[in-house]
Amino acid sequence: MPLTTADRENITDTLRTALQKVSPPMVFKATNNDSFELIGNKEVPYGASKKLIPGMYFASVVARKDMVSFYFFPCYTNPKEFNNVAPQLFKTLKGKTCFNIKKPEQVQATELNKLLKLGVAEWKKAGYMK
Repeated sequence: MPLTTADRENITDTLRTALQKVSPPMVFKATNNDSFELIGNKEVPYGASKKLIPGMYFASVVARKDMVSFYFFPCYTNPKEFNNVAPQLFKTLKGKTCFNIKKPEQVQATELNKLLKLGVAEWKKAGYMK
């Protein structure tokens, strides 16, 4: 069954609300209603050239026609620990950091809040945050 507009908006709103709760300390950047991201709040060197970037990428959301993609970079560093915090959400994981959410019940606010809180702690520990 295809994703309805109401379901897509419901999923996107749930993700946006949870991401905004960790901003600050994270920096929230919205490009439009269907796409937004969070980055760390500290300039860090990145890549082989160690060029300074304004903040290390943390998470983003992109609403698509048939799903809402949630990219969460901290789970790349320690997937088992994050999976234990949000088992329902991790059922939608495709690849290492991309969650493809097709139903509103696949993203639960309580799991998401715990996941993001753990991710912020991981970013602080890694030195990506002030």
